[in-house]
Amino acid sequence: MKIGMEMVFWLSAAALLYTYAGYPLLLLIVSTFRPLTVRVGDYQPTVSLIITAYNEELDLAAKLENTLTLDYPHELIEIIVASDCSTDRTDDIVREFAARGVRLHRQPQRLGKTAAQNAAVERAGGEIVVFSDATTLYQPDVLRILMPNFADSSVGCATGRVVYNDAATSSVGHGTRSYWSYEFLLKKGESSACSLTGVCGCLYAVRRSAYVPLYHEACSDFIIATKMVEQGLRAVYEPGAVCVEETNQRADKELKARVRIITQTLSDLWRNRAMLNPLISGFYAIQLFSHKVMRYLAPLSLIAMLAASAWLAPRSTFYVVVCAGQLSVYGAAILAWALERAGWHSPLLGIPQYFVLANIASLIGFYKFLRGERYVRWEPVRANARQGAQ
Repeated sequence: MKIGMEMVFWLSAAALLYTYAGYPLLLLIVSTFRPLTVRVGDYQPTVSLIITAYNEELDLAAKLENTLTLDYPHELIEIIVASDCSTDRTDDIVREFAARGVRLHRQPQRLGKTAAQNAAVERAGGEIVVFSDATTLYQPDVLRILMPNFADSSVGCATGRVVYNDAATSSVGHGTRSYWSYEFLLKKGESSACSLTGVCGCLYAVRRSAYVPLYHEACSDFIIATKMVEQGLRAVYEPGAVCVEETNQRADKELKARVRIITQTLSDLWRNRAMLNPLISGFYAIQLFSHKVMRYLAPLSLIAMLAASAWLAPRSTFYVVVCAGQLSVYGAAILAWALERAGWHSPLLGIPQYFVLANIASLIGFYKFLRGERYVRWEPVRANARQGAQ
């Protein structure tokens, strides 16, 4: 029994070590010795910028003003707002910008974000389609920096870097910023090694000719990258193209968002499981398995590791220390949640809180996926969070 528990502990520890440290190291090695570069060039295509929205009256006017002032030839840009049957003033706000060239597409029925994107792309005339959210503000030079990547014919999709603003200095916000700093490190490695396994949903561009209409429940941020690889193209990361987004300030809102994303992504992985075969997609299969499958199965390794170390603790000082270390991380996360409910925020506790939150979301998302639950419609979570804070 002792040997069995030790095997459980060390196998779980090895899986976690690979997931969070080994995979980034693998990307570093591959991108160092076999880098895939992007042949950027002087390329200035026509652009269709699509903003999907559902009840975004709080942010939409500022977003449209921001879009209209982008440093890119105005005659080469068309702006389309795809309203998923909004019930507030979203559509009216778009109509107020009609004289300045902003077009409104209102869905005949509410089918979700991905369906709204599909419908807007059908009406788009640009060579490159850029997808954005109503809560995201772009730096003026975003398009000038992003578009030259498409001078490389192997690039089908390009995404930029999101700077998360945490105005309330909340623990969740601090954790979110740390999490995305790590994610962008992975994106840099994936882009150089092969292709991205996912893009930033609030800032990514796709060749119109390569866009594939997606099923309505798809997590477009994730699956669009896989659809590029299926066509022999790449999805690449352009860190110089920057946008700004507000973080969630409440753990329950962030947990809800993470559960939705993970459930959708697991469903997408299952529907496209052939891409996990290295004989079909090469190194991209290793990336998918490492970044998505191993990451979402990490909670199972964490539970097994804690259970094994707790059983072994009475028999070894080493396992006492390891078990205490794990419990201290979970205790810090619980403390952060308690402080948040009392109206206090501790950035110091943000990292353990977000680590635990992300793994709880993976566990719930995996359970929902196994039950066959799917998400089609979406709510503007950050907008709701801001309203609740006002």
